[in-house]
Amino acid sequence: MEKIVILTGAGISAESGLGTFRDEDGLWAQHAIEDVATPEGFARDPARVHRFYNARRAQAARARPNAAHAALARLQAEHPGEVAIITQNVDGLHEAAGAHDVIHMHGRLSGALCATCGHRWPAPVEMAPDDPCPACGARATRPDVVWFGEIPHGLDAIWDHLAEAGIFAAIGTSGQVYPAAAFAEEAAQAGAQTVELNLEPSANAYRFTQARHGPASQVVPAWVEEILARDAQ
Repeated sequence: MEKIVILTGAGISAESGLGTFRDEDGLWAQHAIEDVATPEGFARDPARVHRFYNARRAQAARARPNAAHAALARLQAEHPGEVAIITQNVDGLHEAAGAHDVIHMHGRLSGALCATCGHRWPAPVEMAPDDPCPACGARATRPDVVWFGEIPHGLDAIWDHLAEAGIFAAIGTSGQVYPAAAFAEEAAQAGAQTVELNLEPSANAYRFTQARHGPASQVVPAWVEEILARDAQ
């Protein structure tokens, strides 16, 4: 049975109340990316970066999965073949909906990382620059998220999944930032059908053979129903 590989971005969580880069009144609109989402910004003002991610962590803790997250968890459970979910999101809503083995290529808000020794541990609700690493004691605690200029997690596994995909779907993502921008083309070269499910066509829409446009909570469950109905034939 064909393998389905899914990439999700901020658009799938927007209806759960989590903002995207483009939201005019969201957290991102209040900060310059280079100040809160780069290693250089953290080096300049770690307190500011921690305040930003503390706010994001609190926001994510209040969020609940929506129908799109639930549909993908159902697809994982009911599709006879493998369903690999790769997410650019750091919110953990896929797991909250019941998905498993999700590749968090940009890390997770629920994690803390020591910039000195690389130790990882569950993040407290509030993090601060003076928090000591539980492993080495260094006061170099940072959120375990991937910032601009850093290498995403799980790339080897992601490329392997794309090489084996029968279907590749990109959901709620602009697909403009590499390496994610290359995923559709990589899957297509391996023979996969490619589909974009987005509120509106992305800048990379031409890379996909199919498209479904509308709110994720509507288009994703409908797409999953189609696949499961076909599986049942």
